[in-house]
Amino acid sequence: MKKILLLILIPFFGVSQNINDLFAEKGEVYFSFQYKNKIQLNMISDIVSIDHKTNADLAYAYANQNEFLEFLKLDIYYKIIKKQSIKYVQESKNNWNFYPTYQEYVNMMTEFADSFPSICKLHNLGTLNSGRKILIVQISNNIGIKENEPSFLYTSSMHGDELAGYILSLRLIDHILNGYGNNLKLTELVNNIDIWINPLANPDGAYAGGNQDVWSATRYNANFVDLNRNYPDPEDGLHPDGNPYQNETNIFMGLSDTVNFSISANMHGGAEVANYPWDTWSTLTADDNWWQHVSREYADSCQVNSGNGYFEWSNWNNPFADGVVNGYDWYTVSGGRQDYMNYFKHCREFTLELSDNKTPDPNNLHSLWDANYPSLINYMQQTLFGLRGIVTDSITGNPLNAKVEILSHDIDSSHVYSNLPIGNYHRHLYQGNYNITFSKNGYYPKTINASVLNNNITTKDVQLIPFNTTQIVEINSLKNTNTTFDLLGRPSNEKSNIQLIKTKNGIITKQIKIK
Repeated sequence: MKKILLLILIPFFGVSQNINDLFAEKGEVYFSFQYKNKIQLNMISDIVSIDHKTNADLAYAYANQNEFLEFLKLDIYYKIIKKQSIKYVQESKNNWNFYPTYQEYVNMMTEFADSFPSICKLHNLGTLNSGRKILIVQISNNIGIKENEPSFLYTSSMHGDELAGYILSLRLIDHILNGYGNNLKLTELVNNIDIWINPLANPDGAYAGGNQDVWSATRYNANFVDLNRNYPDPEDGLHPDGNPYQNETNIFMGLSDTVNFSISANMHGGAEVANYPWDTWSTLTADDNWWQHVSREYADSCQVNSGNGYFEWSNWNNPFADGVVNGYDWYTVSGGRQDYMNYFKHCREFTLELSDNKTPDPNNLHSLWDANYPSLINYMQQTLFGLRGIVTDSITGNPLNAKVEILSHDIDSSHVYSNLPIGNYHRHLYQGNYNITFSKNGYYPKTINASVLNNNITTKDVQLIPFNTTQIVEINSLKNTNTTFDLLGRPSNEKSNIQLIKTKNGIITKQIKIK
């Protein structure tokens, strides 16, 4: 197999280059520039899309025409990197060593659902103006039935030229479907998780040169917008990039509104590292120790299963990262999907950078699969671990949509909610002992204590008592003398506005019912 790759570095100063000529062929430009410090780099990152090749001295970036004009106002020396189409001569199309045409991709996704109709369903999340579709498969042993199980999401290639995850996602779907009923771990995942996998989140970018191949793929979408800067941002507001939400963005925001994903991952390329939140600010998440645990687990497994230095990338700001990095420590990103999912959707999402080469030689896809698939499965399995349970009304038994918050722990929207119609919640935590408060309007809050172990399940079902309810609480085996309890079983006094129970040596001596 032969590879042809041409990179031509042409220096330009300021506005001497004709801007229209720069963007005549493609709506995006790739360039490098020197920067003074990380503060300046983060400022520039709000204008253009910084690339992963950036190092301690030299930054690389993408920009559309408007973004580039803003960059020029900074009067910084830059070099245009003119990148001709990458082309691999694909000698065969078997064993997952090729990039499919767009129609072959559609056919493959359709065939997955047709071949495994009892556990796989194909969804068209939306059709773009180009006619290309955002396709996703749902894998479950009870497709279309809401169950007491978490939902998990993998998506890839929202940057159209970062295509390692495109093929790995397709192969992962095939691996899970064919392993169901034959492989115990895969069978348990399908039976206990609502799995969603989207291999291609930016088909217009991937097939920018036409549906026949991906050799002219672009980072941006058909409107020359970086989709990973186009989401609402916790710090920078609803439209941090100044663009309207793209069709692709609306499609995935709609999906996250419909499916309450517990854990997800977004596959990219250009580096080899697990990038965990936050991207937008320096504050660490409430669950930073959990993020380091699962990211380290992913990277360690990749290193063990590759044996060739894969996924041992080190961040130039933190040379001991060894395949794991905090997003902001690398460089700041505003409007990224990772932060959107974590902050606004209460989902745990990180970004997987799967290959230094954004569009790897198809001959290398086998080794990428061998290195990653155990990690991809293990990360999916994390969806089952942590604290989970069902929240219901104590009187009717009906499921509730309640807030689940860890006391003296949760910050920056790290709490979660129980989901209707089941009332199930899933809270992923690093091992430890926690006090958890469950609350909902119209109900008395309830706080419980629970211990969590890494890679284990702790189940705590909770009943919330509605306001204006007359109910007698049984107090059994109480050792306290002359103790008064409120309706929730907490020590109280007779001035409480809810029902009281007074005991003496464990025997109810006085009941006060107040509606």
